Amino acid sequence: MLRTLSIRDFVIVDAIELEFAAGFTVFTGETGAGKSILIDALALALGGRGDAGVVREGAAKADVIAEFVLDNGTTDQVNAWLLHNEFSSDEGVILMRRVIDNAGRSRAFINGVAATAGQLRELGEMLVDINGQHAHQSLLRNDAQRLLLDGQAGLQNDLLAVAAAFKSWRSLARQHEEFETNAKNVLLERERLEWQLGELEKLAVKAGEWDDITNEHSRLSHAASLIEGAQEALNIISENDTNDTPPMISQLSALNQKIGKLVAVDSSLKPVLEALEPAHIQLQEAVYALKDYLSRVELDPARLHQVEARMEAIHSVGRKFRLAPDELLQKLESLPMQLRQLADASDLDALRAQEEKLKSAYLELAQKLSKARAKAAGTLSAAVTTVMQDLSMSGSRFTVVLNPCEPTRHGVEKVEFLVAGHAGVAPRALTKVASGGELARIALAISVITLSPTVTPTLIFDEVDSGIGGGVAEVVGRLLKRLGQNRQVLCVTHLPQVASQANQHFQVSKQSRGNKTISAIDGLDAKSRVEEIARMLGGLEITATTRKHACELLKL
Repeated sequence: MLRTLSIRDFVIVDAIELEFAAGFTVFTGETGAGKSILIDALALALGGRGDAGVVREGAAKADVIAEFVLDNGTTDQVNAWLLHNEFSSDEGVILMRRVIDNAGRSRAFINGVAATAGQLRELGEMLVDINGQHAHQSLLRNDAQRLLLDGQAGLQNDLLAVAAAFKSWRSLARQHEEFETNAKNVLLERERLEWQLGELEKLAVKAGEWDDITNEHSRLSHAASLIEGAQEALNIISENDTNDTPPMISQLSALNQKIGKLVAVDSSLKPVLEALEPAHIQLQEAVYALKDYLSRVELDPARLHQVEARMEAIHSVGRKFRLAPDELLQKLESLPMQLRQLADASDLDALRAQEEKLKSAYLELAQKLSKARAKAAGTLSAAVTTVMQDLSMSGSRFTVVLNPCEPTRHGVEKVEFLVAGHAGVAPRALTKVASGGELARIALAISVITLSPTVTPTLIFDEVDSGIGGGVAEVVGRLLKRLGQNRQVLCVTHLPQVASQANQHFQVSKQSRGNKTISAIDGLDAKSRVEEIARMLGGLEITATTRKHACELLKL
């Protein structure tokens, strides 16, 4: 649950430190005092959108820190998430922090470690469920109604399977349609690929051939200079027998003999002799290598012509296909697969059969989803109808209907919420029969039913009781308190009947400080709580009667 909330320089909040308890907690205060700002601040810490506009005027940054204590229902899930995302776990305590400076730059932290806003959102969804004051308006949209029913029924895996099957089916169906409308283009493409395959098979390029042939061409085209250079090196090392410049190997042999004689006189020259002897061996190895090279290298104009012709053939095909010479083999290997794919695509009967197979697989999964939805729809209809009776909508009836529709990624039906305002009246769409107050009550009834089985430890209601008054408000308070028996419930409310049911009560007010207005919040004790409930009942002028009425509400 949410244990503490620290807010600094957020909108009109200067500095607030709040400590929360389990059960049902309410926030009350004059209109515009900043009740919903607290919810907005918490939403920011949970990864909500924020910009420079949330920073209090004159401040450098807004800073919000939310501290959560894990309970048994969420500890394993949250710890697994923390471990997967490499965040530390501090013995069941989670610190979520968001900082936004007056330039709009945002920073996020989880347990003191830098995080992203997306990671805050992922973690926040496990800890808090926020129901905004306009949440009931979303009930008018069919997509929101479908999401609510599917979420209540736990059909996420079924939905993923249906969506994947629909994507596969429609992808092949589009391929089928494209072939039928572009059959001529497919035929031309096949002819083009067959021509390319023929050209490449005729060329018969081999793996590594281009590197080999370019090396051979370089050697043949420079054969004369290679022979001349190798012979010159051989002469210098071994075969130059003129008196002016004896070969290197002869000079080294003579030097070895001379140093050998000197070693007999002074053994300290022995390392020099030992260093010269390997040099003599290496020179002899070079002589052998040069002689072998000269025996193999020859001027071969005919072979050079063949190599140049082969290089030109490879270059010519490469230019046709706009490919580098060393890419032609890869192209040759890919063409058969492309031709097989075109052959499969051009087989209308095979395409049609495969499309029907994928369609059948989709419909099978969609029908399974429909059955699960039908069962959940009956359960939700009965449960919400029961709560509506408690909310002074006697005789009204809530019904979830599944209207068949064309196949979509969401299934083969549209979910629609209907309501009958009176006994004996046929249910009609919410948009046609529900007033603002009725819609708010229906939304609250749905919230009570759909949130009851969830494991989210903290539920927040931001003026979801708008449009409700009188005796219904007292019932609303009891419903929210009932939710608070099993988890933490925070509620921003303007109804004294709701506020009086709370286990913990905070009053939000505006205060002037210098020439600035700031929002303040105070936890109420028993006496001050009577005053706040009386204010909510009677307005600015609090009388003995309103105080008495407030006491009665609190006793109830």
